[in-house]
Amino acid sequence: MHSLHEPSHLLIEVPDPAAQDEITVVPLKIEDWLTVIVMGLLALITFANVLVRYFTSQSFAWTEEFSVFLMMVLALVAGSAAVARNRHIRIEFFADGGLPVRQRALARFGALMVAVLFALLAVLSARMVYDDFQYGETSPGIGVPQWWYSMWLPILATAISLRALGLCIRRGRRA
Repeated sequence: MHSLHEPSHLLIEVPDPAAQDEITVVPLKIEDWLTVIVMGLLALITFANVLVRYFTSQSFAWTEEFSVFLMMVLALVAGSAAVARNRHIRIEFFADGGLPVRQRALARFGALMVAVLFALLAVLSARMVYDDFQYGETSPGIGVPQWWYSMWLPILATAISLRALGLCIRRGRRA
């Protein structure tokens, strides 16, 4: 609905991102809900810490450590959603130019490289988790086992790698 005071040629239609989602084997709602939950936890933790600091001149010791962990989780979950939706960073001049065959080949190559990168990250970070567990590393802020935090990196890196493989397969099926 246009207002009488706004010329219709100046309005920009913003497409609904959910309407553009491709059909995937694993629903994209998983990343969407994880993003909502993590953002909510970050907001609650930060708000609680601000209130405690304001009223007591103290702060919760665990909030910074846990917030950093949640931001890492948020970045990886959002990265997984971006890869699955084919919204990851790329140079559009090269990716969207040329013949459709070239575009498809570049899209598959890009998705495959993302899959390889995050598979390598998953393997190397799994070794880090093993070291954290084996040597009994504890977190600097509250002293919990470090592997409680670091175990999520290989799990989420594997998820991104699988999402990228799924994107590569879907791009190969397109006519």
